[in-house]
Amino acid sequence: MNIWQLFHKLRPFVRPYRLLVISTLLLTLIGALAAQVNAITLQYTVDSINALVEGHQGVAAGGRILTIISIVLLSKEIINTLVTFGQKFYGEKLRILVSQDLAQAIIERFLTYKLTFFSDDDNQAGKLQTRIDRGIGSLTRLVQIFFIDILPLFTTAAVALGLMYYANVWVGLVATLIVPLYFWITYKQAQKLAGWRRMFRSNMEKKSQGIIGIIQSITVIKSFNREAIEADKQLTLQKTLTANQMHTRQLGFVFDGLKSFVEQIGVVLIIILTAFLVLQGKMSIGMIMYHVLLFNNVSAPIRSLHRIYDEMNDALIYAESFFNIIEAENEVEPSGSLKPAPIRGKFELKNVDFHYPNGHRALKNINMEIRPNAITALVGLSGAGKSTLISLLDKFYAPQSGSICLDGVNLNDIDTQYLRENIGLVLQKNHIFSGSIAENIRYGNMNANQAEIEAAARQASIHEQITQLPQGYDSDALTLSGGQQQRIAIARMFLKNPPIIFLDEPTASLDAIAAEQIKNSLDAIKQNRTVIIISHSLGQIIDADYTYVMQNGEIVEHGQHENVYAHGGAYKQIFDAMAKSLNVDKIAKTFEQNTATP
Repeated sequence: MNIWQLFHKLRPFVRPYRLLVISTLLLTLIGALAAQVNAITLQYTVDSINALVEGHQGVAAGGRILTIISIVLLSKEIINTLVTFGQKFYGEKLRILVSQDLAQAIIERFLTYKLTFFSDDDNQAGKLQTRIDRGIGSLTRLVQIFFIDILPLFTTAAVALGLMYYANVWVGLVATLIVPLYFWITYKQAQKLAGWRRMFRSNMEKKSQGIIGIIQSITVIKSFNREAIEADKQLTLQKTLTANQMHTRQLGFVFDGLKSFVEQIGVVLIIILTAFLVLQGKMSIGMIMYHVLLFNNVSAPIRSLHRIYDEMNDALIYAESFFNIIEAENEVEPSGSLKPAPIRGKFELKNVDFHYPNGHRALKNINMEIRPNAITALVGLSGAGKSTLISLLDKFYAPQSGSICLDGVNLNDIDTQYLRENIGLVLQKNHIFSGSIAENIRYGNMNANQAEIEAAARQASIHEQITQLPQGYDSDALTLSGGQQQRIAIARMFLKNPPIIFLDEPTASLDAIAAEQIKNSLDAIKQNRTVIIISHSLGQIIDADYTYVMQNGEIVEHGQHENVYAHGGAYKQIFDAMAKSLNVDKIAKTFEQNTATP
């Protein structure tokens, strides 16, 4: 991406604020003209005073000149102060507004992306956050640079150069020849540093991801006493970053020295040429100072060019990543347009194959039917593909081959939001948002009132515990225990009240009594709904109307509990292992003893 492509991409974000842009441009023109006043005034002063000296006139004769100079320079400073304030204020306002729009645009954009985008190794949370934050910062800084730094400086330079040409073509040519040489040196500097900057960006992303990983894994790190190992990992990365920065600075200092030398050569040439013309009688002595000050206005943007160019190149690097995210058309979650009603919940899967972006083939030739208004259990060892299957039914992912239909309509043709409005999903570990308990439960139905929220909490057996908290339903949901948070998530699903329910180990993190309470609540909501459940709970598996057994991404057995168990295959092994882990024999003896005791 080059600078013109970048400005083209930024244009839609700047266009709504064109009045700010026009105001800034007008102020820039006024400021550029005002910047030449010093040179003109100094030339007039030197020539006028020189004439008075040659005429042997004193201070009295020069009073008028001094008054004019004072009025002009003071007026210029007042105008310049107002113009500078306006430029900075409008430029900063534009930067803030564009920053707001860029941030909102990328959030709205990646919320529409498929889960495969976020599961890609290159799109980990820390890396995405770094790209977005630095991308927005660099892009908005670029807007600010253009309207506060580049535009005023180069407008001033253009006006000054025009005045130099007007006074003498040869002096103007000397000033002009210095500019492309300086630009060329700056360009070569940018070329040398481009690769190092990209490397620095990549290392910064790794550092951010590493810090997030430490925070998320702090309990495990401490429990294994691995603080030193994690610190060493970060130290290695930090040393790489330091070496990168040192090399960048070293190159920068070399090129900066060379550019400073070129600029000073320009000043010397201007002084020599102007002095020569004065000696020839083609210019007044005041023109020496006139041209030196004008050349200073020409060289001012040159002195700032390396800094501006560096920031522009940084902006280009981070802009690439930012716009790669915001323009990832192939990552947009597909959605059909059909909204079949009413939803019965009959799923049909034919020859479904699916593999994750990393190449892992999670499902192989899946053929199954989920009956409406019935409970279907998915049974299998960890990694068998059960959760992946549910993700496909909820359109979080799309199969590479085969078809999935809901009530006879291909899932690809159904409106995605409409589909998910009719599906309730409870996972083994559900996400709780920062906010109150009431807000987290209301997530299931944003229009729910307090009474409906409390009713859902009662169904999830959490209402009593909530009311005992000092702030009740206004308490911070993140302060709750894992089991309590799981009940909040289940209450959220109860409030949604969908015709289809997916339960992925819904009671895995609950104690026995809480699990039984939730099971009773789930049993109530399962009535007249299509339910798919993944569980290692014997009670919930036995309650299913139909069972599919999965192994290594394939369906190896299916049928009603008794029939599949009698088959003596994988299901029997899993079921018996569950029973043994619960020590069912001893539990049964305990029940028998209690029953026999009068």
